[in-house]
Amino acid sequence: MRTAPALKWLIPLIFLLGLFAASMGLFYKTEGKPYPFISHRGETVTINAHGLYYYDTVSSAAQQQGNDIVALFVALPLLVVSSVMAFRGSLRGQLLLTGTIGFFLYTYMSMSMLTMFNTLFLVYVALFSLSLYAFILCMMSFDLDTLPQHFSDKLPRGWIAILLFLIGGFLTIAWLGKVLPPILQNTPPVLDNATTFVIQAMDLGLIVPLAVLSGILLLRRSAWGYLLSSVFVLKAIALGLAVSAMVVNMTLAGVPEGAGIAIPFLVITVLNLAAAGSLLKNISEV
Repeated sequence: MRTAPALKWLIPLIFLLGLFAASMGLFYKTEGKPYPFISHRGETVTINAHGLYYYDTVSSAAQQQGNDIVALFVALPLLVVSSVMAFRGSLRGQLLLTGTIGFFLYTYMSMSMLTMFNTLFLVYVALFSLSLYAFILCMMSFDLDTLPQHFSDKLPRGWIAILLFLIGGFLTIAWLGKVLPPILQNTPPVLDNATTFVIQAMDLGLIVPLAVLSGILLLRRSAWGYLLSSVFVLKAIALGLAVSAMVVNMTLAGVPEGAGIAIPFLVITVLNLAAAGSLLKNISEV
């Protein structure tokens, strides 16, 4: 394992900016009362009108704060723990660190492009950029020639691959169910005041192909299969927790329409936790 020296300054920057962004999203308060607004597509939405996410809709603000909760109480502590483990030479720590940085990359890529412009825009962009290059450096630090030797033959590669395929299939069906009707029926999409389907584009263009590719390569016992599937599973845990927090926050904010998707994401999160436990248990540090 060759941990890149640049990570020693990239990770503290990600931690400090992530702590600032999540804290501002949760605790920055301003006076205001939500009000109805008709978007340029004729969709009636409710603008949040207070806090950091002033110009976001009530639904979007609740989702962003769900991300903030998971970032503050799960991802940031994991970033510290996994960094300490990784820099001490732990393969488990290195995999956990890469997956955690993957969460920051996905989260702040989406917030840079989806959150209504606010005073933290450049912070979101910085977190997106820092996480991207930290993720690349983490991926480059693995010795692919010896990586498969660190995984036990007892690792249940088959069911982990099936889980990856199921995640890819679920996201494909769920998001195409939102995207295709407006295209085929030539009707206005439900965008909640966004300009387009940002999360759906990210998931269909990045997450779904990664899930399928990781599963295939893992079944083939490829070094890339072990690496990508481990990183995907560890990153997906934080993502699943974030979606669950979003749904709870939306419900508390009086926006219950996201509750239907909560159950599948909770199931996926539990399965990912089981897969992560199995992966980490079947790794040899020697």
